[in-house]
Amino acid sequence: MNLFHFSLQAQFSRHCFLKTRACLCFALTVCLWVVAVEVRANDHYEIVTNPGVNEKTLSVNSLRSIFSMRLKTWSDGTKIRVFVLSDEDQLHQIVSKEKLNVFPYQLRSTWDRLVFSGTGQAPIKVNSSEEMLARIATTPGAIGYLWRANINENVNVLEIK
Repeated sequence: MNLFHFSLQAQFSRHCFLKTRACLCFALTVCLWVVAVEVRANDHYEIVTNPGVNEKTLSVNSLRSIFSMRLKTWSDGTKIRVFVLSDEDQLHQIVSKEKLNVFPYQLRSTWDRLVFSGTGQAPIKVNSSEEMLARIATTPGAIGYLWRANINENVNVLEIK
């Protein structure tokens, strides 16, 4: 192999390296952008309660206990009524992962165990955000979650700490 061929091969290898590096940088940038957009999008929901519920803040552990159906009454003795959307619903999946730190199938498994063992009940499933809003607004002790766009003066927003 002469010097000319070696020079061409070196330039080609350098060109491939730079092109590969540029593609990797682009892919990393796109991934970071997607994560940033998803984080901002996930911030557009709230945990809400019936206006008659006195609590204004809840710890994450209390919220987990409520949605896993272990905590059954509010501090004033009112029975907690938990409302959820279907396991496939995007909002349910986001709330499960972000606020409760569990996957929807793990929640379902917990609820199924309670029901099949006869030691508890599953939450009340609703079919839409509109139904969730109506049921929480009219059911004493109710708790659920809504997109911010669906929240009105008929429900209270809980602060989760």
